Amino acid sequence: MLLQYILVALGGATGALGRFGVSRLVAHFAPAHSWPTATFAVNLIGSTLIGILYVVITEKSSLHADSRQILMVGFLGAFTTFATFSLETVAMLEAGKALLALSYILITLASCILGCWLGIQLAR
Repeated sequence: MLLQYILVALGGATGALGRFGVSRLVAHFAPAHSWPTATFAVNLIGSTLIGILYVVITEKSSLHADSRQILMVGFLGAFTTFATFSLETVAMLEAGKALLALSYILITLASCILGCWLGIQLAR
C-alpha cells in the first residue's frame, strides 16, 4: 500500500513538472493575453492522453493496476487542472468578460471531450 502512495506521488510530481514546463513553453511562444492558453493546452493534452492510456491500460495490455494509478491519478491528475480553469473563468466573469468566459467554457469542454475521444480512437 505504501508503495502505491509513493508511485502516485512520483507520477504527480512528474505531471506537475510537465504542467509547469508546458506553461513556461506557452508563455515563451504566446505572450500573456486574455485567453488562458497554457491551461487550455494542458487540459487538452491531458484529455487526449487519458483517452489513449485508458485503451492501452484496459484493452491492450496487462499492465498492473498500479500503472493506472501512477499514470492517470498521479501524472494526469497533476498535469491537468480543472481548478485553474474554474478560477480563470470566474476571473473573466468578474472582469465583465462574460462572452470570453462563455467561449472559454464551451471551447474547453468541447475540445477536451473531443480530445479524449480522439485519444481512444487513436489507441484502438
